[in-house]
Amino acid sequence: MFKFPKKKNEVSIEVLIRFIWVSLLLAIIFAIPPLALFLGIYHFTGELIIGAVIGFGIHFVILAFSGRISKFITKIIS
Repeated sequence: MFKFPKKKNEVSIEVLIRFIWVSLLLAIIFAIPPLALFLGIYHFTGELIIGAVIGFGIHFVILAFSGRISKFITKIIS
């Protein structure tokens, strides 16, 4: 039978606060630009499909660079 090591239950408050801020900033970076493009295109042209395609495209381009963005934000906050 395998014996797994005990989980670390104590996490410092500083690590939790840093985790919350990085997660919040990542969520804002992933959501706001695609949503703004989608709503802007829909508002100015009235084309729902074009706005959705461009919004989703930008969302996935940003998602492709999520590792680099996360490392950069973590450096700034640390």
